[in-house]
Amino acid sequence: MLAPEERTRLIAARRNFTRPGYDTYADAGVEGDYITPYHLTCGNPAGPVLISYNWLDAPTVRAHRDTLRRLGMLPQMLFNRVLDLALGLAGLARGAVYLTHAFHLLPASRSATVPASDVEASFDAITRHEVAGRPVVALGQAASHACTRFGIAHHAVPHPSARGLSMLAKARAIAKALGT
Repeated sequence: MLAPEERTRLIAARRNFTRPGYDTYADAGVEGDYITPYHLTCGNPAGPVLISYNWLDAPTVRAHRDTLRRLGMLPQMLFNRVLDLALGLAGLARGAVYLTHAFHLLPASRSATVPASDVEASFDAITRHEVAGRPVVALGQAASHACTRFGIAHHAVPHPSARGLSMLAKARAIAKALGT
């Protein structure tokens, strides 16, 4: 379980983490008392941990700031539709899980590739401390690589936005990983 004092420390670590070329949540106008805005709906400190690549890009955050401040996510995105389907298959609500990211900054464009060194720096400063001995599901290759790099046991599944698989296939893989 992620203790309240550790959560406070990790929020500070996330706020202090910067890299040239990326915006922070504060830069994009969505700063809050969370490690990621997803914690507004998926922030159970005792729940299984889902780790994605990153949250969103800076232009998308600015364009949808009001919704993101309220929900922490965009329900219409493929990622969230697959996640909701997976949680339903697993018999879980969003509030039962803890979703975080390997990279805690906002790239300048959608689907931008973040260098592995930046992902590792973020993961080392923040994400690896969020796990706290809980089961981990790595959503996609970048999250799985970061978990492996830092010796975190995890179930690797396709990213919910991955191409080439149906929504149901991706949701089933996530639900199965949550059940183990």
